[in-house]
Amino acid sequence: LEGFVQDGRVEDADDLRTLLETYLCNQVGTADLVALRAAHAAAVADNLDGIRYADRRLAAVTLAAEFRESAERSGARLLSLQRDLGTGPLLERYAAHVEDVDAPGHHAAVLGAAAVVAGVDERPACLVCCHGFVTGLLGAGQRLLSLGHTDVQRVLDDLRPAIRDAVEDSATRTLDGMTSFTPLVD
Repeated sequence: LEGFVQDGRVEDADDLRTLLETYLCNQVGTADLVALRAAHAAAVADNLDGIRYADRRLAAVTLAAEFRESAERSGARLLSLQRDLGTGPLLERYAAHVEDVDAPGHHAAVLGAAAVVAGVDERPACLVCCHGFVTGLLGAGQRLLSLGHTDVQRVLDDLRPAIRDAVEDSATRTLDGMTSFTPLVD
């Protein structure tokens, strides 16, 4: 986002909304949420290998190193929190693989598995993922663009259809059909 602001590609709330819609449509819904759903399904089946596979596939299609690193840091924090809460053997085993660098620990995969442990269904977990993604970038945009609180809330409200579309689109995809197409971002 900072690069887009510096290059003059994102100058106001409308530009920020457009950028976030692009992320939701071409990265979050087509890759992150697909991995989240696969990790969720694998966790329901207590299938650690399935979680790790979803995690690795997502890392493979996330081209920008900065996004991979950020998602892995977020995933590590979420996994650490879940372990501190004592959420059970599945996440403990998964965390051991992340620590051994046998799985990247991408945030979306961790969230999918953690949602199962918390009793959160797949679709609400996808909505949580989208909301967290969008609000994080809106916060950064608010600081970088000096946007007011009302502007940020308006963009968040305007993004509801894009969030809904991303969640719905992800339901029809498989890990093998996972894609990420954000060339300007990448």
